[in-house]
Amino acid sequence: MYKIVLIRHGESQWNKENRFTGWTDVDLSDKGRQEAKDAGILLKKEGFFFKVAYTSYLKRAIHTLNSILEEMDLMWIPVLKTWRLNEKHYGNLQGLNKTEMVEKHGEQQVLLWRRSYDVPPPPLTDNDPTNPKNDVKYSNITEAGAQPATESLKDTVNRIVPYWEEEMVPTLKKNKQVLVAAHGNSLRGIIKHIKNIGDADIISLNLPTGIPYVFEFDENMQLQADYFLGDAEEIKKLMDAVANQGKK
Repeated sequence: MYKIVLIRHGESQWNKENRFTGWTDVDLSDKGRQEAKDAGILLKKEGFFFKVAYTSYLKRAIHTLNSILEEMDLMWIPVLKTWRLNEKHYGNLQGLNKTEMVEKHGEQQVLLWRRSYDVPPPPLTDNDPTNPKNDVKYSNITEAGAQPATESLKDTVNRIVPYWEEEMVPTLKKNKQVLVAAHGNSLRGIIKHIKNIGDADIISLNLPTGIPYVFEFDENMQLQADYFLGDAEEIKKLMDAVANQGKK
């Protein structure tokens, strides 16, 4: 049995303030740091042991992963960082309050920007200082899509699925258990692919921060089970809270 654990980073400061974050490199809140520690404690208690882990280029995911590995006494394992695990780029919405955007544009439009499959938010201009083209982290990356001005979930899926197939699946087969600390939409892209979720149905998938999501595969990489670790009722409340971020 092969197991991969996907975990959305702990609450960030902009999650706390209900802002669109995207590729903006915002750090964890105090609550988010505790969520990461709690996830590590839970994974160790449940008997997980990882030989390799993945994360994005963004500090909220990196710090979440570091806290988990510290609690599991696994700080020594290799950590592979990739821009392909970054959050969906929210373009010109980044930094703006979601509730205020609902009041300005309406719930349906904001829902499309947040959760639809193929509707991207308004893009950044090329000279915007927050555009990845102007960020040293991405300046030497020549791969297509590495410097987006905005992204839909479809764009995010298109950048993460090839990495999943070509890099992460072989690593999982070799190591049996793999940990991935990333972001709501990059993980939704992986989950959509793994579970073959339809383009219209993916809108209803909301991932809470700091909760390990386990996927089990057989030797042919056929999905056998998927489940969150933790109290089911509490996790449902957290998922509902994520869904409600874009409502009045």
